[in-house]
Amino acid sequence: MNLDESIRIGMTGILLHRIRSVLTALGIIFGVAAVIAMLSIGEGARLEALEQIRLMGVNNVIIKGKELNPESFDKAKANFSPGLLALDGDAISEECPEIDAVIPQWEKVTSAQRNAEKVESKIIGTSPEFLNAYGYRLSAGRFFDRSHLLNQENVCVLGSDVKDKLFHFEQPVGQSVKIDDQWFTVIGVMTSQLAPSKKVENLDVRNLNVDIYIPLTTAQFKLVRYKAGGGANVSFSGGGMRVSNSKNPRPKMELDQLTVKLKSEEQIDGITGVIQRILARRHFGVNDYEVVVPEALVRQSQKTQQIFNVVMGAIASISLLVGGIGIMNIMLASVLERTKEIGIRRAVGATQADVLSQFLFEALFLSVVGGVIGIVLGWLLTSGITLYAGWRTVVSIPAVILAFTVSAAVGVGFGYYPAKKAAAQNPIESLHYE
Repeated sequence: MNLDESIRIGMTGILLHRIRSVLTALGIIFGVAAVIAMLSIGEGARLEALEQIRLMGVNNVIIKGKELNPESFDKAKANFSPGLLALDGDAISEECPEIDAVIPQWEKVTSAQRNAEKVESKIIGTSPEFLNAYGYRLSAGRFFDRSHLLNQENVCVLGSDVKDKLFHFEQPVGQSVKIDDQWFTVIGVMTSQLAPSKKVENLDVRNLNVDIYIPLTTAQFKLVRYKAGGGANVSFSGGGMRVSNSKNPRPKMELDQLTVKLKSEEQIDGITGVIQRILARRHFGVNDYEVVVPEALVRQSQKTQQIFNVVMGAIASISLLVGGIGIMNIMLASVLERTKEIGIRRAVGATQADVLSQFLFEALFLSVVGGVIGIVLGWLLTSGITLYAGWRTVVSIPAVILAFTVSAAVGVGFGYYPAKKAAAQNPIESLHYE
């Protein structure tokens, strides 16, 4: 008796007991679907975290100003800490030649208006190097340049959501919007950026599409409200440029953020240590700033996500284990039920290998078919999660291959013992079994 005959007899046995076969395969189906769904959720979360982190630039070191509580504020005053200034960026540039640029950033939440349309937005005062530091792109127009910065011009670049709310389907470049009590000419529109659906640990990533970008000097002289009194003007040399206006001196403007763009990410760990020492010296030991390293967050996120995937995969694999136990249980019952059939096959010339291959094929067939159905069900499940829960899911090829391979291995592993037990039965005793 050849292998084809054993397979045919095995299929006949499966088809004669359809309900039992379906119930046997259910454990594999749900197990594979659970593995794919869990891994897809984990992969989606990993990719979203990486994309959010990369929005900050993997070659960048971010320095953020921090609000201090009253006790800390008194300490800052006592130690003469000036807060985060563009001069901090100058000091970093002078002591670290490996730095490509230092980009200052001032922020203010206010409204932008055009005709009857009005939208709450975050105004970002920065320098022309901002665009290159973060790798953002424009969908229309251009970003402001050094001449806009030097002349303190009222020009702006809109985020994609701001453009949609204020201009809808109109072309905004060349038109004007009102920010606070100032009119600004739109010279560009940013492409749509990733809008995060969930917060990433240790990372404050918001919807960048509601930002409006203006020259830092324009923000300094036209949007910042100072108390009466003179003082030194803002000076910054990110990218090797200083801006001053002796005719209209203003106090030093405290920044919300400095972005230090490095020439190579291989230098990040060393340069970060130097930056922290420079800031500690300039701020007299007052912790009124925070240093964030996106590249380090990438490594941390990947490590955390790997642990998450392993745990979720292990939990989901329990379903496959239960399914395998179900296959073994049903196959043992089937062997006992078909003892006389086994005796007849052996009597007409079937070998132990023939009987073994017949029952092993039945177990493998049930697990493989269950695996295929489970893959489809897992894909439908992840699509439903994305549709109704709004989570990002990614059904990866490695996850599908892993789930299918494990399901086939479960069929062979848990089906081998019942098949071997069937093949080892004594033909004469099997023929007399009732």
